Amino acid sequence: MGSLAAHFTAFLLLFPVGIRRMLCSFSQFLKNPSLYRSKSWYFWEPKWKNFDLYFLLIVLPIASFSDLFFFLTFSGHPTYRFFFLQQSAVVSLFWVLLVLIIFRENFDPLAIPENFIFVFAAISFIVEYMLMDEGIADLGSVVYGLMGGLTLACAACCLYLSIRPVAFFAEFLLSSGLVFKGTWTLQIGLSLYTGTFGLKGCDKISMSPAQGKTDFKCDLQDDKSRAIALVNLLFVGHATAILVTGFVLFGLLSRHSSLRCGEASGPLLAGLESESLQMRPIPEFELE
Repeated sequence: MGSLAAHFTAFLLLFPVGIRRMLCSFSQFLKNPSLYRSKSWYFWEPKWKNFDLYFLLIVLPIASFSDLFFFLTFSGHPTYRFFFLQQSAVVSLFWVLLVLIIFRENFDPLAIPENFIFVFAAISFIVEYMLMDEGIADLGSVVYGLMGGLTLACAACCLYLSIRPVAFFAEFLLSSGLVFKGTWTLQIGLSLYTGTFGLKGCDKISMSPAQGKTDFKCDLQDDKSRAIALVNLLFVGHATAILVTGFVLFGLLSRHSSLRCGEASGPLLAGLESESLQMRPIPEFELE
């Protein structure tokens, strides 16, 4: 993710997935809160409507092979070169996650439990966090550090949902986290990799060949302090906007059932009702 184009591409992948997940989880919860259970992916019927999932299944391997190609052909500093290999590994993990989801949906759901997929997703987010700020120094580490916090939050939500899939609040945080990661990725691309939307008094992010790190330097200490304050303000602004958007979507879906995702009233709901009946205790009657 060393360019504006790469960050914009990540935004196009993350933002729609987060919004779609938020809409579908809201729809399912509003349909019948007592039967709500979080899903690894909210499928629509007919299955051709899940084109976004199949699109990701094709795009992610291409992105992974592209990073692998840069790793094999890049002749710069070894630290920066291995960044492409790490990025390829992270993308591959999320591609495997999609494969597991599709395999579970189209074959035997009992072969791959839902909680296992959530645990695998949490591991993928943790690996992404561990490799995120590799080779990034100075102010860039602050910006990517905030992204790392979002990644850890998504991992924690996945782990919690693997234990308690009925936790709607954790699902809301996960959906919002994915949207947040998308918008903040775009913000990073605009702030660090462009001159037009960059931070005042600071240069675009650049690579240091001697140290193998990417630096984001400011001319004066005051410029750096102002840039950090602006980055924190932008982060709070993104969080507020996403929170308000979530509340607005929930209000609209609660008032207009026609706007809800179709799956909430389709096969998923029937499956959830069946699971609920199986888990419901059998009442005991006393014989007089």
